Amino acid sequence: MSFASFADFLAMGHHGLYVWSAYGLCLVVLAINVAVPVLARRRYLQEEARRLRRENHQ
Repeated sequence: MSFASFADFLAMGHHGLYVWSAYGLCLVVLAINVAVPVLARRRYLQEEARRLRRENHQ
């Protein structure tokens, strides 16, 4: 499929809103799938460090 201009490319034959919102939603889901485990690991390591400090101070 070829487009006459960049605006036509963005409009995607009047389906642009659907197409670009689908791409955007996909990127959001992928970002969440990356961020959640990273944040959970960081939180786990912080909690373990606190626990070890408490155990060493007793």
